[in-house]
Order: sequence, then C-alpha cells, then structure tokens
Amino acid sequence: MNFANKISTFRILIVPFFIASLIYYSPQRDYLRFVALVIFILAVISDAVDGYVARKSKQMSKAGVVLDPLGDKLLLMSAFICLTVVKEFPLKFPLWVTFVVISRDAIILLGTIVIYMVKQSIDIYPSRWGKLSTTFQMLSVIFVLMQDRHAYIIWWLAVIFTIISGVYYTKKGFKALYAVDNFRGIR
Repeated sequence: MNFANKISTFRILIVPFFIASLIYYSPQRDYLRFVALVIFILAVISDAVDGYVARKSKQMSKAGVVLDPLGDKLLLMSAFICLTVVKEFPLKFPLWVTFVVISRDAIILLGTIVIYMVKQSIDIYPSRWGKLSTTFQMLSVIFVLMQDRHAYIIWWLAVIFTIISGVYYTKKGFKALYAVDNFRGIR
C-alpha cells in the first residue's frame, strides 16, 4: 500500500471518532463539538495531502481511485446526517440540504454501478464542478461545527454546486452508457 492510500485509509478510520463526538455532543459537553471540528479539519487536510502525494510521486493506484472518494463520501455523509439529526446543535443543516447532498451521491453511485455492469469498465475523474461541490460541502460542515451564523450562505453555495455537479455527472454518465460499442448481441 502506497503512502497516499495510507492517508486515505486514515481518513476512513477516523470517521467513527467524528461520528461519536457528534452523537455524544450536548451543550454541557461543548468540547465535543471542537473535537469533531478538529477531526473534520484533519480529514480535510488529509484529503488534500493524499491527492498531492499521489500526483507528485505518481502513486496513482486502483485502490486510491476507490479509497479517496470513499473517504470523502463517508466523512461528508456522516457529517451532514449527524449535523441534521443531532437535536442539541442550535445551528444545524436543514433536512433538505442533507437530502440534496446524499441524493446526488446516491444517484452517482448507482449510475456508476450501472455503467460498470454494462460496459465492464469505468473511468472515474472528478470534474471541477465536483471539486467545487466537495469544497463547499466541507466548508459548510466547518461553518456549522463552528456555529457560525452565516453558515447558511455556505450551505446554499454547497447545494448549488452539488446540483450543478450532479447534473454534469448524470449527463456524462448517460453519454458513457449509451456510447456506441462493439457489442453484437447473442447469436
């Protein structure tokens, strides 16, 4: 396992600690919000570092293609779900924001599975819309964890970029799915 994959694995392994700090949060244990914030920021930094290391040292691997986005999705989905349902948080995500974020990822995942089943291969490359979406989703989580009263501005931008990237990936997926191939059917 290369160094970039170890960083991605680390990000996946800290997700339960992030979730636990949010689940056990209460106003009397406000320090847990800061624990969650530190873990989340550490995960965000590790995301940037593993991408940089993989590109710089040419350590791109099949495992990395799966581990990196898996780490991002686990972290972001758990953050959005926890920061929507944990009742003790004064400022949390509205349900519709979490629904948009998770729906987009579910649609992309299902589309990826269908394309792979039909084409027996798939090329996964993040777009600038996907990167903007992830960036603003991460910023949204940070602003909510900090209980910043302007967090709604950031989550609106996250929703906008999430929808744009969802439409982009859906169009790209249909184009890949219906591309002409050499399949002649059963004779």
